[in-house]
Amino acid sequence: MLCKLAWGNVRRAGRDYLVYLLTLTLGVTVFYAFNTISMQVDIAGIDEEGLAQVMGSMLGYLTYFLAGVMAFLMVYANNFIMKRRKKEFGLYQVLGMGRGRVATIMAFETVIVSVVAFVAGIVLGVGLSQLMTFFTASLFKTQIANFHFFFSVHAFNLTLACMLVMFVLTLLLNLRAVRRTKLIELMGAERRNESIKTRNPWIAIAIFAVGVVLVGVAYYRLLRDGFPLTATDSKPQEAMNQFGITTAMVTVGTFALFWGLSGMLIKLLQSLRGVYWRGLNMFIVRQLAAKVNTVCFSMGVIAMILFLAITSVTCGMSIASVMNENLERYAPADMSQTYVYYTPDTLDYYKEYVNPSEADRMVLADTTVDLYSAWHGDPWHGDRKGKSADNNDETGKKVNIADVASEHVQIDSYLSYPLAGSSPSVSAGEMCKTMGEKLPKAFGGSKPDVIGLFVTPASQYNKLRQMMGEEPVSIGRDQYLLTCDMGGELIDLYTKYMAGGHALTLGGHTLKPATDKSDEDTAAIANSAMGSNPGTVVVADELLSQLNLQPYSSSLLVNYKQGMDKTEADESIEYTVLDNLLVDGKEPGSWGIFITRSEMYTQAAQMNGLISYLAIYIGFVLVVACAAILSIQQLSNVADGSRSYRVLAQIGCDDRQIRHSVMAQQAVFFLFPLAVGLAHSFVALKVIIELVSIFGNMSIGGTVGLTCAIFLAAYGGYFLVTYLMSTGMVRAAIATRYSE
Repeated sequence: MLCKLAWGNVRRAGRDYLVYLLTLTLGVTVFYAFNTISMQVDIAGIDEEGLAQVMGSMLGYLTYFLAGVMAFLMVYANNFIMKRRKKEFGLYQVLGMGRGRVATIMAFETVIVSVVAFVAGIVLGVGLSQLMTFFTASLFKTQIANFHFFFSVHAFNLTLACMLVMFVLTLLLNLRAVRRTKLIELMGAERRNESIKTRNPWIAIAIFAVGVVLVGVAYYRLLRDGFPLTATDSKPQEAMNQFGITTAMVTVGTFALFWGLSGMLIKLLQSLRGVYWRGLNMFIVRQLAAKVNTVCFSMGVIAMILFLAITSVTCGMSIASVMNENLERYAPADMSQTYVYYTPDTLDYYKEYVNPSEADRMVLADTTVDLYSAWHGDPWHGDRKGKSADNNDETGKKVNIADVASEHVQIDSYLSYPLAGSSPSVSAGEMCKTMGEKLPKAFGGSKPDVIGLFVTPASQYNKLRQMMGEEPVSIGRDQYLLTCDMGGELIDLYTKYMAGGHALTLGGHTLKPATDKSDEDTAAIANSAMGSNPGTVVVADELLSQLNLQPYSSSLLVNYKQGMDKTEADESIEYTVLDNLLVDGKEPGSWGIFITRSEMYTQAAQMNGLISYLAIYIGFVLVVACAAILSIQQLSNVADGSRSYRVLAQIGCDDRQIRHSVMAQQAVFFLFPLAVGLAHSFVALKVIIELVSIFGNMSIGGTVGLTCAIFLAAYGGYFLVTYLMSTGMVRAAIATRYSE
């Protein structure tokens, strides 16, 4: 009997449960679909070891956090339902039903709604997960060879566990509300409207003005100072403190904007008398002013959450996109291996802090080594003897790099000061002083004047260009060329310096620019996901041989033989990596990064996929949370103001005017936090774009389009549902006859 009554109540009060049902269904759908990532990776043909487990684990932990957000929403939505049905529950008790039976009915209702939402969410989630498999394949740049329908028991169990926690929490709160609420309160719930007080409009306007000033100053500070990562003229801690002040200002300013919004609305529209006295505008303004007072804090929170959601989604996906676009420039060869030489500072550090006993065999590098010859274990540099580890694969078979290499080039990089020196001859700081420019933010957090620019011989640079299909560049003995593969501000600095005809002094030799443009396309000296060349001076070999500069690193770049299988070549060449390299029994340096082009593309695709999934997952749930909170607030406001709408109808206002007043109020509550959140996001994105310009031009057009489509579907959908439910509640209130 009680179960039948509960089922009838759910069917009759379907509108009241709509927001609750919609939010819970969306939560189940998203939780299930995103936690099937491990199966999607397998079906998409992504065979990278451990990737499915890593992504599944990260999304699983994130689900627990987002489940907490959804639980808060469920409680918030449930409070609205309870508020709407208090009189009904009171009537049950008047008719003789005990509180225990009322609680049982509520439990059955909660079970029914939760089961319906869970089943609908799982069905939608299963369908969405099938579609997401193709999205996963496109992100990781793979082809689906054998697509088949799948169902994830792990994702189902995880989603079920989260929903059970929400269900139990909601049920306990409902039972507590029935047990502790007096019968007279239940029966008179609809007659007790929320206590509403309007603030002094002039005080509210003053607070609003303070909020505008605080937000404006925060915008200025952020645009001027940027993020702490770009700090160049101040210490990192000081920059962090200044950023903290900026964050506090924009946060306080945001809440001040909403606190003073009511007074600003009243005075602004009262000054527009033709607008204020038209139709129901006076009623709308008074309603807005009264309700904003009670929800100003939550509107501020919603604006900040929307700001975080928009910024995180847009930036995360855009940064991943920029990294992918730069991959071709960052990976000039099928394989690269770097060797880093010891400098005086390095030796001192090892002897004092790392391992003094090991430092005994380390020696200051006075010349570079031939890495390709070292790979064979052959001698190099005339009568100097070199030794390297045996290059055996896991079966003990001898592996020869020549078996896979078709062409290779070694790029030697020198510091711009002689052996045992410490002060660079060429640095970005000196360049900026010469041109009267500020040091680019790309150097934030580093010390460009300590290391300075690198120096490399023209013959090696031209050989790299030829290997990449470009014509060689002529560089005379008294000329130089600046190269950089990191794009953005750095390449602009070097191009401007060369175009201005500025000279460089290197080892007492004055050099003039060989061209008027810095090279970017063939500037990479090794495979590196973030760029390997922050700045290099290319000079003639005959000049370099006279400078006696301190070696810094050597990078061997190898292209595989024509027609070789890339996977087999990668696996083969990995066994040729050396364990150590000795010159006359001493160690002049240590091996740096070894990476293949295939590995770089795989890692970039993985990062792009992971960032994209996390950004969309977090952003979508946060937007749904904000929209659901606003929806429930507005439905509560309509419920509280039902008697006011009935009075409007009784004095002759037609339905169209009343619906317009509802639409206007809800548009303000939905759009104003969104507008503030978007304003914060645009300023933050401008700074982030400048930061990412270190690595290249950042285009957020496509990402913004995708983000806006997702957000509008969720946010706009909730606005539409809220309006439709509100108009239904208003019509019901107008049609109801009360004896007063």
